[in-house]
Amino acid sequence: MAVAIQDLTKRYPRTDRPAVDGLSLTVDAGEAFGLLGPNGAGKTTLVNVCTTRTPPTAGSVSVAGHDVRAAPLDVRANIGVVTQYNTLDRSCSVADNLYFHCRYFGWSRKQAKARTGELLETFRLTAKAGAPPIVLSGGMVQRLQIARAIAHRPRVLFLDEPTAGLDPQSRLALWDQLDKLKRDGTTILLTTHYMEEADGLCDRLAIIDQGRILTTGSPEQLKRDNGSGTVVTITVARPEAVSVEELRSAPGVRAVEVTATGFRIDTDGAEHGLAHLVPAALAGQVQDIAVREPTLETVFINLTGRDLRE
Repeated sequence: MAVAIQDLTKRYPRTDRPAVDGLSLTVDAGEAFGLLGPNGAGKTTLVNVCTTRTPPTAGSVSVAGHDVRAAPLDVRANIGVVTQYNTLDRSCSVADNLYFHCRYFGWSRKQAKARTGELLETFRLTAKAGAPPIVLSGGMVQRLQIARAIAHRPRVLFLDEPTAGLDPQSRLALWDQLDKLKRDGTTILLTTHYMEEADGLCDRLAIIDQGRILTTGSPEQLKRDNGSGTVVTITVARPEAVSVEELRSAPGVRAVEVTATGFRIDTDGAEHGLAHLVPAALAGQVQDIAVREPTLETVFINLTGRDLRE
């Protein structure tokens, strides 16, 4: 087990409720596990506890087989961390940020130099090897931070909003790098606000809110079990000619909403549903039919609500 969390609680002074409230989860070795939740849900606090930066108030946390309270140095030796902020050493070149990181973890000069060259090539940073980090683009900074985090070959990689603020091209490039790390067997635990990122990178997800886990499962399982089902939107020329009751009585229909141009129909996703809905709407002179499958965004909103969070 790469990460094992049992009944974790973290409470800060002068707060109304715990940032993390009796949370339990496990992450298997080689798994990519994602944390989704609104602002203030407790995601960053959870990562901070796992990486020994914040002590837990109660409960137990084990990372790479080591307890975060009893053996914090052993935990740090086995993890890589990429925070939401730029933590590169601006007084060192791009290459030196990697080289000295390896040396810090006990690698020899020869090993550190070889690993630095390997990472510069892998993350397409060779042309910037001698440059200071301040001249790098946002995408390059994140690539360098991830390269540095894995330089000492950690068993578990923690990523807190790794692609926040990046342009689409840089985000896609980072997704490719993270996918390669996952395929190479690196255990990844990441927090993200990007549903596409969670859907594409993560083997399992946990949706958390107010410091508690609401649900856990693979992206496909969460969409199947917690989504709203398939939504069918039918646009017609004459809505008044269509029997709403007939639509509601069709197999698999959960709800029918009358719109200005037709009907929005929430179904259970059964394959036969559309075959019954189309004939029921024909009297209204069908102009268009759109079918939308459930998404992680649907699951997220269904579980956490639409209210803005601070």
